[in-house]
Amino acid sequence: MPQPLTPTDLPHLRHCLALAAEALQAGDEPFGSILVDADGQVLAQARNEVNARNALAHPELALAQWAAAHLAPAARVTTTLYTSGEHCPMCAAAHGWVGLGKIVYLSSGEQLTQWLQELGVPPSPVQLVPVQTIVPGIEVVGPADGELLQAIKDLQVAYHTAPPGV
Repeated sequence: MPQPLTPTDLPHLRHCLALAAEALQAGDEPFGSILVDADGQVLAQARNEVNARNALAHPELALAQWAAAHLAPAARVTTTLYTSGEHCPMCAAAHGWVGLGKIVYLSSGEQLTQWLQELGVPPSPVQLVPVQTIVPGIEVVGPADGELLQAIKDLQVAYHTAPPGV
């Protein structure tokens, strides 16, 4: 069962929300993530670039790849990956293979699936499952509630209801 958010998590999640909004402005689905070290310093950030690059350009995957290239295994395990949405199975697998630490997210895959169903959006080509199904034993915190959860939901709704090309 995911743990609740702490006050320390909130500024990092707001950063992810800003990256998700930036992705939406660029025409991509609104997802944004940051990788934070044990001292709370942001090491790297990424936003969704699926439309700009390819279907694999998820921010969580980009940060796992960055960590593999720039951090020793002992440093990776002490990181926290903050993200606007719970990892898809591809990103969860990358997180696990690289050996990153805890995950903190704004919205769960289950919530996103429900929102998209409510909007009549076709289902994802990949079943969204809890991160712990892919990476057993991983520490997971989330989802958010209140204004932060509503903000990421609003970005998802905006993306999926905007006329094409807008």
